Amino acid sequence: MLSACSSQQPLPPFTSTGYLADLGAVRIWRKDSAGDNTHILAAFSPWREGSTILGDYRWQNNKLVFIELNISGEAPEQVKVRFADNGELSFMQRTVKQQKQQISSDAIALYQYRAKQLKEVSEALRVGHVVLYQGQFNPNKTVTRCDGSVVSPKLDSDALNYIEGRHRHSSNPVSIAWLEAPEGTQLLLVANEDFCRWQPKASDF
Repeated sequence: MLSACSSQQPLPPFTSTGYLADLGAVRIWRKDSAGDNTHILAAFSPWREGSTILGDYRWQNNKLVFIELNISGEAPEQVKVRFADNGELSFMQRTVKQQKQQISSDAIALYQYRAKQLKEVSEALRVGHVVLYQGQFNPNKTVTRCDGSVVSPKLDSDALNYIEGRHRHSSNPVSIAWLEAPEGTQLLLVANEDFCRWQPKASDF
């Protein structure tokens, strides 16, 4: 429903977007600056089984220079990889359950491929003006967004019924993430956690 489309409007340097993947929801924050420098933070949240993955990616002069992955779950994992200006590997570290392990060249190549793919997808989504919003759901069916504004997302009845059901059966606040685009509005994620607590801001991203 929320397909990207071309546009001639100038894009802001800091954008938030996302999409529904086969196994979970992906939220993306991106900041572009002078010199073809790009910083992307991507959060993958699985639908059911699986680990939440938070990825930090940085490009300088349009070249990938840094990857950091933090994977939650029963075996928490952290991966850090840095590349020199010529693209050669300059640093790598993988920690699983506080134990350092080697990273294979195949794994590094896969990290690079996924980073390139993520950048291309985020570019298409931001050009298509697919915008991610997050906030806390209120009993009156409004949402207090992370910037403090109170809105009523134009979600369909099935999405609203699902959110209200989660809210009724939860003793904790319910946060939602949704996408807005010229083609419409789509629910992305519902969870019993505060999305705004760690959502990046343009000023410190």
